[in-house]
Amino acid sequence: MTSLMAIRDMLALEGRLQAAQISQRTATPLPLVEAMLMRLEAMGRATCVAVEKDGCFSGQCRTCPEGKACQPRLWMLRQ
Repeated sequence: MTSLMAIRDMLALEGRLQAAQISQRTATPLPLVEAMLMRLEAMGRATCVAVEKDGCFSGQCRTCPEGKACQPRLWMLRQ
């Protein structure tokens, strides 16, 4: 099981990561990782950044029924 400090250290080393990447690297369930990231955000240690892209991989975001839900959300440490 991973800890808040392990996630913080991983963000410090990697810069920006998605919650799913952290979950895979630490073998921790995604809902638990997301809860830990939200806790780090509440503590003022991490922040979530939405990646602005011109379009998704298929280039169909303008007509996509999902809107911009496919855009990745990256987590990083606050400065």
